[in-house]
Amino acid sequence: MSGYDAVVLAGGAARRLAGVDKPGLLVAGVSLLDRVLAAAAGAERIVVAGPRRNTRREVVWVREDPPGGGPVAALAAALPLVRAETVVLLAADLPFVPAALIDRLVAALEPAADRGGECAGAVAVDADGRDQILLAAYRTAALRAGVAALPEPAGAPLRRVVEPLALRRIRADSDAVFDCDTWADVRGARARSGRMDTAPTRRDMTGLEEWTEAVKQELGIELDVDIAALLDMTRVAAHNVQRPAAPLTSFLVGYAAASRGGGAAAVAEALRQARELAERAGAEPGAR
Repeated sequence: MSGYDAVVLAGGAARRLAGVDKPGLLVAGVSLLDRVLAAAAGAERIVVAGPRRNTRREVVWVREDPPGGGPVAALAAALPLVRAETVVLLAADLPFVPAALIDRLVAALEPAADRGGECAGAVAVDADGRDQILLAAYRTAALRAGVAALPEPAGAPLRRVVEPLALRRIRADSDAVFDCDTWADVRGARARSGRMDTAPTRRDMTGLEEWTEAVKQELGIELDVDIAALLDMTRVAAHNVQRPAAPLTSFLVGYAAASRGGGAAAVAEALRQARELAERAGAEPGAR
């Protein structure tokens, strides 16, 4: 199989996710972006268009002009850095895209696959027959020509670049094309990965999960929060001591976990200790 480069578009506004850094959201402890980068590990060079982030793999960073200018602006910024004749174009929110599918897409552009005439791209197709143009391999020259033909890349839809091309379509399974556009999608990805241990028991748990993710992104925290355990601890503290004990104890639990090195295990142990202390307080004579 010929070599290829990869371009990952990671600069969207994530409006349906309250503006959080979507590529940085964790699924089974790994960011969405790192999951996509792992699938594209066979690339000779990976160019990521979007804000610079910490990643597990070495990549080349580029920013679309203007920032937030959309997928075509991001592609226009990334293509000058592509060296290979074939480029795989990927969204940064595909948690389960397999490397084998990327290999199939690239192989579909090989000369031996072009017996019916040369094609300019090979796109993954979902079960409903829809083209996944951000999960595809293209001839680099064809993409460059398509972008150059537009009067203004910023704000232009990517389909204006891709639809005129002769494409080969590759059927992909539902996991491979699964993307995370909404909080429901994120929760679904975590459930599929086996990291959702407890289902929400109240309707407002959905809002709490969304708020927790927003706070984690704002503070730069990478931690799977056991919301149910945290709420249980604060409930016991508020009931057995007094209501202001709940937020105060939550702060102290976080501080204790951080002072012990951080991580899920440190948080769980601090939660356990605080809950047991609150239970003992409720059992003392004179406790309300």
